[in-house]
Amino acid sequence: MPAITFSLTADHVPLCDLLKLTGLADSGGAGKALVAAGRVKVDGQVELRKTCKIRAGQVVEFEGTRISVQG
Repeated sequence: MPAITFSLTADHVPLCDLLKLTGLADSGGAGKALVAAGRVKVDGQVELRKTCKIRAGQVVEFEGTRISVQG
């Protein structure tokens, strides 16, 4: 499974923006659509909240890619 390490520059990042910033979605709107379709997991659970606050220590998975979020 490909892995990406993302370093936060603030307290949190919205899930849809994380997908955009890591290049997994073309835009924030595309990221929102992916989340709404149930294609994204946060800490092993499907996440449907498009702007869910992702914080350091959490792991996001999308189509076989794992994003580890660090503070």
